[in-house]
Amino acid sequence: TNQWFLPAVRGDIPPGCAAHGFVCDGTRILVFGGMVEYGRYSNDLYELQASRWLWKKVKPQAPSTGSPPCPRLGHSFSLYGNKCYLFGGLANESEDSNNNVPRYLNDFYELELQHGSGVVGWSVPVTKGVLPSPRESHTAIVYCRKDIGSPKMYIFGGMCGCRLNDLWELDIETMTWSRPETKGTVPLPRSLHTANVIGNKMYIFGGWVPQSTGGEISTHDGEWRCTGSFCYLNLDTTEWIGLISDCQEDKSNSLPGPRAGHCAVAVGTRLYIWSGRDGYRKAWNNQVCCKDLWYLDTEKPPAPSQVQLIRATTNSFQVKWDEVPTVEGYLLQLHADSPVPSVTGIHAAGVPETSVLSSQGGSSPHQSPQSLPSVPYPEVKVDHPSPTNNVIPNNVQVSLSSNTLKVEGKEKVAASENQITQEMMKKHADATGFKESNAPSLLPVCTSSPQTSANVGELHDLDKRTVNPDASVSGTVSSTQSMVTQQAVKTESSSTNGAVVKDETSLTTFNSKSEAAETACTVPSTRVNTGQTNDSHSSKPPQRQMAPVKTRDRQWYDVGIFKNNSAVVSQFYLLPEETMSASNKMESANVPDYRLLKKQDLFPGTVYRFRVAAINGCGVGPFSKISEFKTCIPGFPGAPSTVKITKSVDCIHLSWEPPASPSGNILEYSAYLAIRSTQLQENPSQLVFMRIYCGLKTSCVVTAAQLSNAHVDYTSRPAIVFRISAKNERGYGPATQVRWLQDLKTSSSK
Repeated sequence: TNQWFLPAVRGDIPPGCAAHGFVCDGTRILVFGGMVEYGRYSNDLYELQASRWLWKKVKPQAPSTGSPPCPRLGHSFSLYGNKCYLFGGLANESEDSNNNVPRYLNDFYELELQHGSGVVGWSVPVTKGVLPSPRESHTAIVYCRKDIGSPKMYIFGGMCGCRLNDLWELDIETMTWSRPETKGTVPLPRSLHTANVIGNKMYIFGGWVPQSTGGEISTHDGEWRCTGSFCYLNLDTTEWIGLISDCQEDKSNSLPGPRAGHCAVAVGTRLYIWSGRDGYRKAWNNQVCCKDLWYLDTEKPPAPSQVQLIRATTNSFQVKWDEVPTVEGYLLQLHADSPVPSVTGIHAAGVPETSVLSSQGGSSPHQSPQSLPSVPYPEVKVDHPSPTNNVIPNNVQVSLSSNTLKVEGKEKVAASENQITQEMMKKHADATGFKESNAPSLLPVCTSSPQTSANVGELHDLDKRTVNPDASVSGTVSSTQSMVTQQAVKTESSSTNGAVVKDETSLTTFNSKSEAAETACTVPSTRVNTGQTNDSHSSKPPQRQMAPVKTRDRQWYDVGIFKNNSAVVSQFYLLPEETMSASNKMESANVPDYRLLKKQDLFPGTVYRFRVAAINGCGVGPFSKISEFKTCIPGFPGAPSTVKITKSVDCIHLSWEPPASPSGNILEYSAYLAIRSTQLQENPSQLVFMRIYCGLKTSCVVTAAQLSNAHVDYTSRPAIVFRISAKNERGYGPATQVRWLQDLKTSSSK
């Protein structure tokens, strides 16, 4: 939402302080030391449980040798595993806070944490090698290479009478200090800068640096200034790479201004920079604090989860996928098993073999519906430009084949590896509203209710919970084809700051295909206008026959770009015939103006394959694995809904609401339980189901004996899986799949 809020904290609220140490361990925050007022420093340790906004002052045990850390400011406080590492800082030698006698420190402490909450105590590790020189306002980060697995702490820069730019390394396993040799141009000496690790890079931004005159660096106290320079150290190769130089002009205000004493945090692959002092006015009382928030996308986003089915009808799908942190939108694509007409109506694209994964159970009463005659494709439509009908506006063009990025009619050169442009570094406006004037605003076609995570209750502690999924219909269930609507039943509610955490409903599908042969499309970031869509159109049967094409000519079609992680899909866009082959190769394809493209409706009884990719300032990331869904065939009953699970002493009760039945009354219901089987070891995604109920009632009992044979599915979170379907005169309709979430203790005991 990009909105600040002030949480109602309680407990041992610490006094305000500056230049303190700060680490985040899951949902708790630890704060150590800092300046309470001029000349008076602290060595208190506070813990904030952010899930409850509860502060607690903690008292670690003193080290077995030596004294605990003295009051200080400007120290570094770094977390790795269950330990925090404290180094350096600035102490006051005088007992009188009004008589400040600074003493720079280079002592080193280790703080052991308890799991979840609390600390054990301080210790003074025995180290080898030469300690870094005393300093304050430096930075320290911890990095562990994946292939070697030896964690190392890196200390850079700081202040000790003059600014520093030396780099120190501590091998945490052997507790050995060293000075690594580096390549590239070492950044200027600095203090009050920030250092953050993303991947294998340590990003350094801002700080106080010396004022250079005629190529010489001055060391006089009055000749220091703030910088907006930006660089990183490749921690695998120890090579410095400059991104924003100290003298780089920024006439368009598209980069963060010079600052020191700011804060920076890495969230996924995105780096956020907030506030700081501009440093242009030398007197302390005249320095101006910044209140701008910036972020930098350092790489393209990862692939999202597979597209998951919420609801299917005869001519539409409601789908969702798991959110990817710090992205600006999602590109959703599909292709169909049936021929799709080209824009001219001469060529068709995409007729691969139908491949819908089956779910074979120990008993299956599902009947295969009779084949219906093929449904002709309706006439394609053209959406003329309209302010309420644009997903990507006409004035945005993104070229994959060149290094030129056109945004709103203005041409920009795309960023090279070592250069940051406006499209990669996004600026939020002021601190209160955060109007994203420079950030892409992507069109939400369908939004979903917010879902709040909560801890999952154990099986024996579960009580009655109601789930009202959006699922109603998701395909035809048969012995060879199984399309199910899936919901995860979360059975524990908790309270966060007075707000009740709602039960979470997660709807997915098991139908998936590996996309090893698919190539991800990469585009630079774009600015997209915000609007709404109106996809309601009438349709007419066409007067032409579709010619079959080969599987290798399969064409992916854009459904659209969505700001949120859900969509209602009833149509997709057809590319002009001349661009089909180029876009299918994922090379030199432009993001089209959707307003000018023709649309194609979805059809009953047709299998569609979906994939989705996330978008951030660096472009479009790789696509997800492929999911397959089938639109419903008219006449069959829908999927049961509003599933309730009630826990009793020795059993659980399942109940559901009857679905709509276009062809006569519901004749019976069947409920199934996924069970353990040797087949699962060979193919874990192929669940084996046992029927546990068949009858007219809209409820059933699952005994403890049946639950003892249940398979715990780990495709996302541990869950016991049920399926419920209804039968009418035409046969069985789609099943609602219920994932009853289990915690690890319950799962491991099964």
